[in-house]
Amino acid sequence: MTEMATGPGESTTDVLAAEPHEGIGQKLNWLRAGVLGANDGIVSTAGIVIGVAGASVSRGAIGLAGLAGLVAGALSMAAGEYVSVSTQRDTERALIAQEKHELATMPDAELEELVQIYRDKGLSEPLARQVAEELTEHDVLAAHLDAELHLDADDLTNPWSAALASALSFTVGALLPLLMIILTPEPVRIALTFVAVVIALMITGFVSARLGKAPALRAVLRNVIGGAAAMVITYVIGRFVGTL
Repeated sequence: MTEMATGPGESTTDVLAAEPHEGIGQKLNWLRAGVLGANDGIVSTAGIVIGVAGASVSRGAIGLAGLAGLVAGALSMAAGEYVSVSTQRDTERALIAQEKHELATMPDAELEELVQIYRDKGLSEPLARQVAEELTEHDVLAAHLDAELHLDADDLTNPWSAALASALSFTVGALLPLLMIILTPEPVRIALTFVAVVIALMITGFVSARLGKAPALRAVLRNVIGGAAAMVITYVIGRFVGTL
């Protein structure tokens, strides 16, 4: 049997409890919502302003359409993220309530379940039982939530945080193509906006890949190709509509 390394005066459960996981769920929730919101803001607003620019040379019309898209998109992202994360939070609370009920009505069976979980992870029967019993004595609910459901009752997802992060990040992302299209000279505004958006999509694709520990090149290419296609299609449609 391979023993877990512990320091002087530390038990196995001390080492297990010391793993830094508190707050990770909230941070990842913010980052995920932020990156996705920024990416959506860049692509959707770029599509709107470039499409309108293909049909009209009026800065007022382009700016108004872009601003409307920014506000509507930010509110839509916030509402969607709030509903989605609220559903997740409700599910987590239901699971916690169910676990509390099971611990209150069948504590022995729950202890054996916890022992089996640690046995399945590779601990011997005596050590798995020792870990389960010590964790149960320390905080029985936390022990079962962590081992069975990978939940922390003090670190549930926050729908308001996710909604705010989505709205703010969408707004920041949307401002890039909006400002580029209305502040640059008319002969080059579409080209400069296209280049700026592509660079921004490369950055968000790289960041999202790093957060997910996925290959960066694939994520960047997927992001850039999708965003570029959206801009080209909306521009062509705008040009076609503008000639009618």
